[in-house]
Amino acid sequence: MIDKAVPLGIYEKALPAGEDWFERLSLAKALGFDFVEMSVDESDNRLARLDWSREQRMAVVEAVARTGIRIPSMCLSAHRRFPLGSEDEATRAEGLEVMRKAIVLAQDLGIRVIQLAGYDVYYQDANEHTRERFRDGLQHSVEMASRAQVMLAMEIMDYPLMNSISKALGYVHYLNNPWFQIYPDIGNLSAWDNDVQMELASGAGHIVAVHVKDTRPGVFKNVPFGRGVVEFERCFTTLLESGYRGPYLIEMWSETAADPLQEVREARIWVVDKMRKAGLNMEGAVC
Repeated sequence: MIDKAVPLGIYEKALPAGEDWFERLSLAKALGFDFVEMSVDESDNRLARLDWSREQRMAVVEAVARTGIRIPSMCLSAHRRFPLGSEDEATRAEGLEVMRKAIVLAQDLGIRVIQLAGYDVYYQDANEHTRERFRDGLQHSVEMASRAQVMLAMEIMDYPLMNSISKALGYVHYLNNPWFQIYPDIGNLSAWDNDVQMELASGAGHIVAVHVKDTRPGVFKNVPFGRGVVEFERCFTTLLESGYRGPYLIEMWSETAADPLQEVREARIWVVDKMRKAGLNMEGAVC
């Protein structure tokens, strides 16, 4: 029987760094979370996960089975380094290869959703050509994902190309594929000059997961909860009223903090309180 409570997860980078997934998932369970989101970023260490051996992949699957804590999503930010819109053919080819390997890894680990970073390019100057190449790269990526039955979902970013749900919906309609949807970050969405509630409502039927963090205009990371501009209760209420019943993910970067577990505990208490006040079913959530 599927639990009716709202699934609440924690980002891998909020927990102590390392490659022991049994330990990481056990920590998440002890902290009261339902799942962990894996990161495959542009660092060599995390990119190496795309080439894990069969034994390494099985160790992660076994950790999920032993702990009961899932890894249903992957934050794939490696395309900062290998952007799909790059005008350099070798870089763009590597970006597509990163996408292919990420999809295979998702298949092997049981990951259902790969969150994409909405950058045509990141370290280079963008132009009409990079945006065109980005669209074409997404088309190829969605075709691969469709064959693998793995969902690709576009994040609302700290970058003008993809800083609203309205813009992301343009790509959803352009690609016209059920395996490409939206993964909004209510922090990023709120840091821009958006009508946040209208944006969230407009994404109804296309939102597959939600990142939860606080932000301020121009500051997209490491803003303590309650010290930014995000109207959490209103956002949660709007999502609930628009029919969204999927997972929420607390996004933090506390893995190198002096006491990351305490920071995560405090953040979870704060967020669960706001979710309950908005009417979300947090039955069983311990604060």
